[in-house]
Amino acid sequence: MPEKVNPVQQSLGLINIAPNAVAMVAGIAALQCFGVVGMALRNLQDGISELLTGKDNLTKGIEVSIEEDTVSVTLYIIVEYGVHIKEVAHNVVESVKYAIESQLGLHISQVSVVVQGVHINKN
Repeated sequence: MPEKVNPVQQSLGLINIAPNAVAMVAGIAALQCFGVVGMALRNLQDGISELLTGKDNLTKGIEVSIEEDTVSVTLYIIVEYGVHIKEVAHNVVESVKYAIESQLGLHISQVSVVVQGVHINKN
């Protein structure tokens, strides 16, 4: 995720919102949706990096692109077995869009959800 920030000019100064902050808001919103078990790794390189650094955070599995005042987000999620995957993905899109727009004041151009896996709860 690039470290580039999005400057917004206000009357009293400049507001910068980092892509990592957007990813954190998106991750929290996604994990609160029914049927979402967790975030998935985007690729093998991320998995190796996580093993070496020991990081396990909410921004894992989230790509953010900020252009001017619009944001594009891609989330890689794992869903629970037995849920309607299309409905879960739709709920994630709506929840993430609402969270970013209401909390950060940014406009969403696109929210993409990639279901990377299904988790089977063995009780």
